[in-house]
Amino acid sequence: MVSQEQRRRQLAREKFLRQQQRRTEARRKSRVRNSVIASVLGVVLVGSGALYATGALEQDDDKTNANAEVTPSAAPTSKAPDPCDKPAEGKVKTETWKKEPAVAIDKSAKYTLKLDTTCGEIDVALKASAAPHTVNSFDFLAKKGYFDHSKCHRLTTNGIYVLQCGDPTGTGTGGPGYTIPDENLKDESLKDNIYPAGTVAMANTGQADSGGSQFFLVYQDSQLPPSYTPFGTVSDAGMKVLKKIADAGENTGAGDGAPNATVVIDKATVTKS
Repeated sequence: MVSQEQRRRQLAREKFLRQQQRRTEARRKSRVRNSVIASVLGVVLVGSGALYATGALEQDDDKTNANAEVTPSAAPTSKAPDPCDKPAEGKVKTETWKKEPAVAIDKSAKYTLKLDTTCGEIDVALKASAAPHTVNSFDFLAKKGYFDHSKCHRLTTNGIYVLQCGDPTGTGTGGPGYTIPDENLKDESLKDNIYPAGTVAMANTGQADSGGSQFFLVYQDSQLPPSYTPFGTVSDAGMKVLKKIADAGENTGAGDGAPNATVVIDKATVTKS
């Protein structure tokens, strides 16, 4: 028996997805038009990508680049005060790799991902045994400084409730150059197609085994199909940081855009305990 609240959430999500699909189609047509203009002018146009078609968490289906599409930035409406500090000095890395790194982590050990952000520290307990490829990739990329100085480029506050990070370009079109397999899609925490608050999971292209480096942190229970590898859980202190970011809102006023808070990962570290 579906409860009234479940039905309400289902209807809200269906409406959200219909809006996403309409916007995706409009932006797809816009990209085609822009590509024609670019060929005439003899220049390369670099766009910010299109809105996700499903779940607002899917990436471009070009597996070579493992790129992710995001909502283009729009003019802010009533922007809330920025609750975060200025980013640390430094530049993002641009290195990419052709192949997924060989799994070198100890699957039986405990690992923690620490994100030192401009808004506060977010600690994530990683699920090494359940998602070894994903955790190994994060360990590899963190040691390379891949996430350092990168922006968390997307916040959704309607339909689903997530902060998306992991793209050094800050546009939602970046990736490490390789993809990793889906893992842990039957995690016991995923019930009734709900990713509970505190879940950290991978974005993907909508195709199997297409995750790259982009990930999302769930700050409020969100209804999503079990298609996104859940590989970690945010600490209680980290959840307070996420709430602060979410409370500042996003820059479109439509529930999906860049966060008003200046969310930059100054340093990402994976430690074994």
